[in-house]
Amino acid sequence: MSRYTGPKFKLSRRLGISLSGTGKDLKRAFPPGQHGANQRRKISGYGQQLLEKQKLRHMYGLNEKQFRNLFDRASKLKGKSGENFMFLLESRLDNLVYRLGWSNSRAGARQLVSHGHVTVNGKKVDIASYTVQVGDIIGLRERSRGLKAIKEASDSRHHIAGYLDFNQAAMEGKYVRLPSREELSQDIDEQQIVEFYSR
Repeated sequence: MSRYTGPKFKLSRRLGISLSGTGKDLKRAFPPGQHGANQRRKISGYGQQLLEKQKLRHMYGLNEKQFRNLFDRASKLKGKSGENFMFLLESRLDNLVYRLGWSNSRAGARQLVSHGHVTVNGKKVDIASYTVQVGDIIGLRERSRGLKAIKEASDSRHHIAGYLDFNQAAMEGKYVRLPSREELSQDIDEQQIVEFYSR
């Protein structure tokens, strides 16, 4: 299944979660469609597990194959599979570019990476799914620092995650540690995703 390219607000309303992170996409607190406001659906256990998976998959903008492969990788690590999975998703280069505030969305951050504007430890990396290691330094190429999109996103930045150390003067950020579960989305029940893939 390819990446979703349809209306984002409709998808947010269907999943019941703000995919943009702004909350603007949930002004109407019911699913889209003619009868959305009148739906009273009872969701089965499987349906709930599927919903949690879809929430997380669309939040990070992955297709099903990428998502499943990353889950398989997380399940082989020591510790809780669900939390390891969340940490691997958070360690993707496109996500950390978004967290550093160089883009207003993960899709925009993915485009910055794939167009060759981003460096890791001084070397250009154009693979959005690249897993950044703790201690790596993420920067922007010299010629990319004046891009209008990056400037606008930087000006509207409200917060830098606690697991990133940002140097405004050098326009680079260091991935200082893995995030704690409390620093990640509380709208996701990762145990449901573990159960979905363990069927």
